[in-house]
Amino acid sequence: MKPKIIIALNAAWNLYNFRSGLILFLLKNGFDVIGIAPEDEYVPRIKALGCRFINVKMSPKGLNPWQDLRLLFQYYKILRYEKPDVFLGFTVKPNIYGSIAAHLLKIPVINNIAGLGIVFQKNNWLTKLVLSLYSLALYKSRNVFFQNKEDKLIFLKKFNFLNSKCDVLPGSGVDLKKFSPVPLKNKKNLHCLMIARLLWDKGVLEFVEAAKILRKNYLDLDFLLLGYLDNQDKSYIPYKVLKEWSKGGLIKYLGSSDDVRKHIAKADCIVLPSYYPEGTPRVLLEAAAMGRPIITTNTKGCRNVVDDGLNGYLCRPKDSADLAEKIIKVFELDYDARRKMGELGRKKVEQEFDEAVVCSKYLREISSLF
Repeated sequence: MKPKIIIALNAAWNLYNFRSGLILFLLKNGFDVIGIAPEDEYVPRIKALGCRFINVKMSPKGLNPWQDLRLLFQYYKILRYEKPDVFLGFTVKPNIYGSIAAHLLKIPVINNIAGLGIVFQKNNWLTKLVLSLYSLALYKSRNVFFQNKEDKLIFLKKFNFLNSKCDVLPGSGVDLKKFSPVPLKNKKNLHCLMIARLLWDKGVLEFVEAAKILRKNYLDLDFLLLGYLDNQDKSYIPYKVLKEWSKGGLIKYLGSSDDVRKHIAKADCIVLPSYYPEGTPRVLLEAAAMGRPIITTNTKGCRNVVDDGLNGYLCRPKDSADLAEKIIKVFELDYDARRKMGELGRKKVEQEFDEAVVCSKYLREISSLF
């Protein structure tokens, strides 16, 4: 019988878009893999990978204690029935409630803390509650992976017991074959593309304000915005605001996409002015892998991908004027200099962020349990 692994996340789209490589790698290495998440339109794609899928009802950002208790019971019931050999937790609630359920059933747990989220930017009752829950969830885990050194240090200061069982991964890694280099086109009109969930904290407003600054003198610059928009969540940009920006000619909104490669291929520079508590942004890895210069903020997670002045530029967070200056720097380079910048980005991800490194670390940890 094949060893059984359960991978739990907060959404099926997240499981498919960010963990497909790991799922396929584990299947190839002889494991039976089950994904657990709230179901959505990505479930058929997950099953097509050869991975079984189990639906759980979850409100990823909800604060209702009764709903969270029901989630804990759902995990407990599923894990008791499936009897997996290992539980892999990703994102906050699966990491907390899935891990607690696994510990109760004496199932080995490996966690992945992919960014700290907005809760850790504050210091209130919710922060204290989440820290208490993390303490319960991580105490008996076999290993806890982080996506940058800063997040690891924050957790080590809070939880001494992690000293002997945590490690840093190169983000979620990037598939270097799927995201292969595409030559930059030598053209007059240059495309500056931001790819992100359209959250205020991702720096969308700063991107638009930078466009407003540059539109006056640089008519050959096109500012494009690609990403998911949730009209029910107040942390996202309201659609009417987005429409006003588009009508005013500041930016062009491209909607969302299941495959960002074609958009990256058409762009001359990728921008992510995020001040959200990132792990290591996947879009920056994908852009660099495809040979595109990058502009992002000098914040934890984001700065991991950029060697300032070599494969892109770092700007100050929440500073649209500084962002505009960095965009000008890229677009005033000649074609060969921009191309060289993209080549250095590709080389960096090959050396530091190959998805194969992430998968190998997981395989090593999982194999040590048998």
